[in-house]
Amino acid sequence: MELSKPVRRYIKGKYQSFLNYTDVSQTTYITMIAAIVGVLAGFGAVGFRLLIEFFQNLAIGSSDRVILALGDLPWYVKLIIPVCGAAVVGPLTYFVAREAKGHGVPEVMQDVALKNGVIRPRLVLVKSFASAITIGTGGSVGREGPIVQIGSAIGSTIGQWLNVSSERLKILVGCGAAAGIAATFNAPIAGAFFALEIILGNFALTSFSPIIISSVVATAISRNYLGDFPAFVVPEYALVSIWEIPLYALLGAVAGCVAVMFSKSIYKSEDLFNKIPIPEYFKTPLGGFLIGTIIIFFPHVYGVGYETIEMALRGNLIWHLALLLIFIKLLATSVTLGSGGSGGIFAPSLFLGAVVGSLFGIGVHSLFPGITAHSGAYAMVGMGAVVAGAAHMPITSILILFELTNDYKIILALMIACTISTIISRKLDGDSIYTRKLTRRGISLKQGREELIMKSFTVGDAMRAEAPIISEDASFDGIISTFMQKKEPYYFVVNDNYTLQGMLSIHEIKSVMNDKDLQNLIIAKDMVDIEIRPILLKNDLAECMERFGQIDHDYLPVVQDEESNRLIGSISRRDIMQLYNREILHKELLGLRVVQENGEDKKRSHVSLPKEYKVDYVPLPREFVGQTVQELDIRAKYNITIIAVKKLGGSHSETSEIPSPESKFQIRDILVVVGKVDDVEQFKKIGSIPT
Repeated sequence: MELSKPVRRYIKGKYQSFLNYTDVSQTTYITMIAAIVGVLAGFGAVGFRLLIEFFQNLAIGSSDRVILALGDLPWYVKLIIPVCGAAVVGPLTYFVAREAKGHGVPEVMQDVALKNGVIRPRLVLVKSFASAITIGTGGSVGREGPIVQIGSAIGSTIGQWLNVSSERLKILVGCGAAAGIAATFNAPIAGAFFALEIILGNFALTSFSPIIISSVVATAISRNYLGDFPAFVVPEYALVSIWEIPLYALLGAVAGCVAVMFSKSIYKSEDLFNKIPIPEYFKTPLGGFLIGTIIIFFPHVYGVGYETIEMALRGNLIWHLALLLIFIKLLATSVTLGSGGSGGIFAPSLFLGAVVGSLFGIGVHSLFPGITAHSGAYAMVGMGAVVAGAAHMPITSILILFELTNDYKIILALMIACTISTIISRKLDGDSIYTRKLTRRGISLKQGREELIMKSFTVGDAMRAEAPIISEDASFDGIISTFMQKKEPYYFVVNDNYTLQGMLSIHEIKSVMNDKDLQNLIIAKDMVDIEIRPILLKNDLAECMERFGQIDHDYLPVVQDEESNRLIGSISRRDIMQLYNREILHKELLGLRVVQENGEDKKRSHVSLPKEYKVDYVPLPREFVGQTVQELDIRAKYNITIIAVKKLGGSHSETSEIPSPESKFQIRDILVVVGKVDDVEQFKKIGSIPT
């Protein structure tokens, strides 16, 4: 739900008043907000489960005995049900929130890495209905990915309403993800570790406490409405012999290979559907038709597939059915997600692990009946191993299988299989099933923060719309006059349609300054630097900086597309660095780079600031113009320190200086200040935009 601006301002005002009235630490505040996120995400998970049951009852008349219910339906009904569901989901995600399609977790990871945890509030409703309809009408996907995205969107929305800092907003996104997983699977420990290991990518103590609180609160709510019992009730299994350890290690290796095959098949399916020359919202019903065809013969892959998993855990799967279901489930899930359906990959990973483990267990138990457990034990371990291999999260996989089955006796086998599976899958494929989607978009979470910033912005975010231009027909005298009047270091040469012809700098002019005869003959088009290559508006800043590294110029022309080559602006190295510095400050990088000079030697060091401090840009307040630092006594009055003043001049003129007590402020000055977050925000309120 997206609130109006007055409502958001009211919420922020009340929240700020509460902060000012009380004397509680910031850690306590974020923990309190985390508890609120846990409550809302817990109810969100319960509501999502009920929504799935509603659509499943509507589709096949049952929400628990799926295989039996499908057996009573005519074949054409089984075919039509997924098509009808997909016909609703396709347009819903395409026209309302495109990030709602797919399995959801990569989108949350991207929002945390590149957008500081900002997620659109509308995603809560769109993802809920899209995924519930997909699963309820037969889509072969799980419910954990959607609830992670739903919970994360809830946490992000609350954080945005309360205007928390970017670092705390990311923590609240993690709280929502943890709460969603915990409430959905009745697994508070696994939910917390999933958020820390996958969503946030770290186990920092500042993140740990709020996420634990959110996970526990959500689980309590889930247990109150859905009951307190594990997701899978299975017989007790234990190690029969020490000789089983090598067999479980071998199962881990097999599971790792299956996990890689699963990951690649999903994205191969996306590529195949992308090549079909029809609108995206028509591809989803096409996928639904294929799913309906599969369900006619294999009802086991309908929805989350928990019935088949329980069959495998109890040892009730025959070997040839288990073998077939490995490939059928791979196909069904790949088609569902590749065609634009909405749902998670966790349940399909559990399904694959259960049937792979069951098949493996049947084989080893027939070969070594005296030293091996029932096939159900191998199915249980296989579930964790495939999840670990697919998502590259061995810790969470071990914990979540323990909580899903409530069985600790087979933990040793689970640990060895999950570890081996993760090692094998990472060796075969450096990307997990989550990060592969980001890698295909050119985003690597292994990159440093700086590179992520450069890849998250395009040329259009930093370019100047008014590029200095000269007509290609301009005479030499006209060129000289233009350079003298406007004093730009370069000009782009264009024709009447603004098609870029090249670049003209003062260096090209110098070469003909002494040749009067040549001056009367040449025009601007004859003098351009034909080797200058424009940058496209859609290119990211990392590509732009790479282009700058290949040329000697500090400026590049910007064009809309390569075909028209129409000039729409320019970009300089300075423009990029200004945006970069601004984003670093907005992301609250709590530190300063200090340069100490001793003769010709320069020593650079980074000084970290306390977490309650920040560095920021502040436009000079109008009443400060003409006064000195000493006269204003800013440090005493506002509890902040001015560490630099940016002096803005012409279009390309800018300097920075450290102010002395006698320095007088000018109207276009920008102050770089450091202080406590609240003090800086209060000081910014008296600032004004420079004119």
